[in-house]
Amino acid sequence: MPAITMSVWSGTPTKTGNHLSLLPALRFILLLSVLTLLACAPAPDNTLRIGLASAPVTLDPRFATDATSSRINRLLYARLVEFDERQLPVPGIASWQMISATHYRFTLHKADDGRLFSDGSHLTAQDVKATYDAVLDPANVSPHRATLSMIKRIDVADDNTVDFYLNKTDSLFPGYLVIGILPASKIAAQHPFNQQPVGSGPFRFVAWPEVGRLQLQRQRDRQNISFIRVSDATVRVLKLLRGELDMLQNDLSPELVTFLQKKPDINVTRAQGSNFTYLGFNLDDAITGQQDVRRAIALAIDREKIIRYVMGGAARPASALLPPEHWARNTALPAIKYDPDMARALLAKHGYNLNHPVNITYKTSTDAFRVRLATVLQSQLKAVGINVDLRSYDWGTFYGDIKAGNFQMFSLSWVGIKTPDAFRYIFHSDSVPPDGANRGRFQDDMVDRLITVAGKAVTLASQSAAYGELQQRLLETLPYVPLWYEDHVFVSRKGISGYHLGLDGSYDGLQTVQFVAE
Repeated sequence: MPAITMSVWSGTPTKTGNHLSLLPALRFILLLSVLTLLACAPAPDNTLRIGLASAPVTLDPRFATDATSSRINRLLYARLVEFDERQLPVPGIASWQMISATHYRFTLHKADDGRLFSDGSHLTAQDVKATYDAVLDPANVSPHRATLSMIKRIDVADDNTVDFYLNKTDSLFPGYLVIGILPASKIAAQHPFNQQPVGSGPFRFVAWPEVGRLQLQRQRDRQNISFIRVSDATVRVLKLLRGELDMLQNDLSPELVTFLQKKPDINVTRAQGSNFTYLGFNLDDAITGQQDVRRAIALAIDREKIIRYVMGGAARPASALLPPEHWARNTALPAIKYDPDMARALLAKHGYNLNHPVNITYKTSTDAFRVRLATVLQSQLKAVGINVDLRSYDWGTFYGDIKAGNFQMFSLSWVGIKTPDAFRYIFHSDSVPPDGANRGRFQDDMVDRLITVAGKAVTLASQSAAYGELQQRLLETLPYVPLWYEDHVFVSRKGISGYHLGLDGSYDGLQTVQFVAE
């Protein structure tokens, strides 16, 4: 499967206009006056508490697609394959050998690390087969089934060896095997992994007493970690300062981050990220289906100013799905320049101007900071002759509309992209939901051909060349308008150390984080 998860770029209902809504700023100022009166109070107990904007949906990796679930599942389950800093696949709990173009043999490492389930049973090749057979079973309706459809059959040679036979050549295949391994006996017994996970990762499940409070324990030293959902960012900060939370990661406005940086008992760490934020379009729509309209939107957005003044410099402009660090990135892609005059000229070709504007509905979800970004985009687009009707919905309604193609324009972020096969999952004409994430119904023969060519390429160099050409074509056709790669921020109370931010924003830093009392 393409190693990707998704999170919403969210927004809150607000009156639209040419300026940012003042409500979030006024609310921040009022709450800031309260924050300054609070102290970093009680010392932590044996549980380290991390505040999250959203709770995980499922703790079963066969069905997880949201970012929070995927990040937490990485802590609970061991995987056959991991990725290095360039996002190339490397051994997880197994190494592999390509016996032929359609036959891969995986050999499990003999060390106990990653081979013992939290119930005490030993992870074997039978568990690997059972996990992937379950994903491939149509009756289970796993969202990852389509991506793994090249698997013809899985055979177990012995307890440490499992063979994957493919129905077609795919040189990226090892990178798809990132589903956390579940015990075969519990799969057969239909164990409720979604709420009571049993894995062999660095953490084990303790309790999930309510949706917004999940408790795990680190295997190596029995350090308890509690994931606590606090949807409102300012309230999360309040709880951090009161000692009710110990750590926060992401989903904070620049104002809150700046405020926290001035607190002597708070540590703030930043790192570049790979999460790709974009505008998506319905290509079947009479307006957003026009390439000139999408290009005008791309040219009308002043990314540099938004990143500098609205995002506090915490992002990098994007021209493609893959970040600069990725091995398959096209480093020759030009930056999308801010050119409102060219945007107006493109719209004029279709009879649009300031007196006769384009009208586009823009859908998003709930978050005060995200709506500020959305209203800035609304203002910049209005300046070239595009009137944006900004609408926000609860997550379920919003995401349901996106999957159903019920939109003109929307914004989302792709989180944690690893394998370039994400291009097939997102842009191939055969990947319209439910068979993929081509939510805009994009169809382009050249894109389909380049995806196929890249998938059949044998060497890394030939793969990279094909994916480079593909990214150039996507920048020309613009099924997405790339915006930026957002940075990651980690905030903790004094005494917390050892947490490392990853490029993909994972929670892997919890494997090494610790509290040292002073």
